[in-house]
Order: sequence, then structure tokens, then C-alpha cells
Amino acid sequence: MPQEALLRQADGEASAEIQQRAEAARKRQLARQGKPNAQLTVSEIDELCAPDTQGAQLLQQAITRLNLSARAYHRVLKVARTIADLAVNANITTAHIAEAVQYRRMDRKN
Repeated sequence: MPQEALLRQADGEASAEIQQRAEAARKRQLARQGKPNAQLTVSEIDELCAPDTQGAQLLQQAITRLNLSARAYHRVLKVARTIADLAVNANITTAHIAEAVQYRRMDRKN
């Protein structure tokens, strides 16, 4: 691969844009529950992180296939809630659950 191709700026979101989205997501979390998603209790997770029907089915499959513990299950839900917040989506959808499960799978490989 030519050196110029390696040095070209990659297509993608600028760091400043990512920072703005992250700050906006955090503000949504604080407005909704008074703390970031990472600090949610189990009862708060049950209340605030319920996925849609298809997302719940996908999560159930992931629990079975990946042998997720209750702690891992709640972690996936918190990550999915954060992904939804970053996407400015009030509801946790199948896509958010799928992304969170993928991150969990990658985490387990390391």
C-alpha cells in the first residue's frame, strides 16, 4: 500500500463531534436518573433499561449462548442504555442490545 494512502486522513467522525455526542448522552442520563448509567442499581436497571420485545428475545439468546451471569446481563443492559443515549433514542432496541452483546463478547476474549 502506498505511503500516501496510509497517511491520508481516515473517513469518520471527528473527535470533537464524538465528544459532543458523549456529553449530550451524559446530560440525558443525568436528566433522566440523576447519575450516569454506570452507577445504576439493579432495580434502576430493571426500570430504565428494558429493551423492546425483540431486544429482550436477543438478550435471552445471548444469556443462553454466552452463559451470561446476572452481573453480565445487567452490564449488557447498562451498555445498551448508553448506546441508545448516544443514538438519541429513548428506547433500547434490538440494535442497541446486539451492539452491547458484541462488546461483551469482545471483552470476554481479552
